[in-house]
Amino acid sequence: MPGFDRDAFHRAALGGVAERSLLECLDWFADCLEPYLASDFPAMAEQIEAAMPAPLDPTLRDDDFGRFIHAVPGVLAVRHGLEAHRDRALDLLHAATQRFSMEFYIRPFLNRWPKETLARLEAWAGDDNYHVRRLVSEGTRPKLPWARKVDLTLAQTLPLLDRLQGDGTRFVTRSVANHLNDIAKTDPEAVLGRLAAWSGGTQTAKEHEWMRRHALRTLIKDGHPGAMEMLGYAADAEVDVRVDVDRTVIAMGEPLEFEVRVEGAAPVIVDYRILFARPGGKRGEKVFKLKAGRVSRVKPLILKKVHKLKANATTFQLYPGIHGLIVQVNGVDRARTTFEIV
Repeated sequence: MPGFDRDAFHRAALGGVAERSLLECLDWFADCLEPYLASDFPAMAEQIEAAMPAPLDPTLRDDDFGRFIHAVPGVLAVRHGLEAHRDRALDLLHAATQRFSMEFYIRPFLNRWPKETLARLEAWAGDDNYHVRRLVSEGTRPKLPWARKVDLTLAQTLPLLDRLQGDGTRFVTRSVANHLNDIAKTDPEAVLGRLAAWSGGTQTAKEHEWMRRHALRTLIKDGHPGAMEMLGYAADAEVDVRVDVDRTVIAMGEPLEFEVRVEGAAPVIVDYRILFARPGGKRGEKVFKLKAGRVSRVKPLILKKVHKLKANATTFQLYPGIHGLIVQVNGVDRARTTFEIV
């Protein structure tokens, strides 16, 4: 590009990295690039597209995420195209998402121009490039990590997932399952209903089973009966469960070691909850995954676990006192014991 000083740009851009977080760096790179670009957005978009590398390999099927530095076109599309050049900005996002996901940058357009942007996403759901198809699901997720909220209803987003659920690329179906997992946190029945409707449809049985498990993981962790039933784990399974801790008194910072024995005959999901002691007699509670499998009459399921109890974790504080350990099978509490941290 005439007038672009590569070395000066590098010095400025890299000079601001140390004191900034990842997302702040992307905004900073855009700041450093803007002085070299046309002030007219359509001309700017042409310059950005001309400088793009080749699209990500279209023959791959998963985990080809691209490089964070290629998020800069999304930053500039929002800054300069959101209000006055919506359609040209969406064209730029379509090109850019084939190099790096534009999931953060489509969301301002969904909030500002919901009807027009959803119409574009509906068309993109049939795009030949699987990165474009993934953006349709990922960009509309209700609880996308790090991203701003989108004001969309299930009536607006579920039809998009209906089109994408039969996709032949795991990168797309993983996003669909993650999207459903987001919805499950507020509307479990909507997720169960959609998964039931998709059964026997355009997706392969094996991939649909994988999507169900991935989409229902939060509900399974919470012991949701409908999710358990959909995956074949009966709440009233005839099993006997026993849990034993290796020590009933544990010094602060030492691990909790325990063994769970499940006898019976049924498919099972075994989880455990720890009831943490808190000051003033209060309790904190957290669920942890243990094992999914099948127990038979002739072969019990024996599970051994070493759970690290960090004394000064940055996100969780341990306190001395009596703690509870509860084992749940298929979402139902089956055995419990206690241990003391001193």
